[in-house]
Amino acid sequence: QIQLVESGGRSVQAGDSLTLSCRLSGGTLSSYAMGWFRQAPGKEREFVGALSWSGTMKKFADSVKGRFTISRDNDKNTVYLQMNSLKSEDTAVYSCALGRHPYELGVANFDSWGQGTQVNVSS
Repeated sequence: QIQLVESGGRSVQAGDSLTLSCRLSGGTLSSYAMGWFRQAPGKEREFVGALSWSGTMKKFADSVKGRFTISRDNDKNTVYLQMNSLKSEDTAVYSCALGRHPYELGVANFDSWGQGTQVNVSS
């Protein structure tokens, strides 16, 4: 059974950096595109960024472009979300997701989710 487990979320100050991890078990990470999404209180889940299976193709939401980056270590079955220059509006539960088509970075490609990890950014 495929399972995604996120970790690394915590409370930080505005301007800080933080790296989240997402580990896949029960599957092979290199078979999938990987995405990160977030959901703030009272808001719908929104796309943050995505990475193709090889890491050569990336896509980010305008709100995080230039501040966040995604990387993956297929040997460790783990994908990372590096977040820099954090803002209070980045406060949310961050979840990773599997994309069935390894080169497709559109939101519709992602259909298996982890439970998420909470990030709180105080100003």
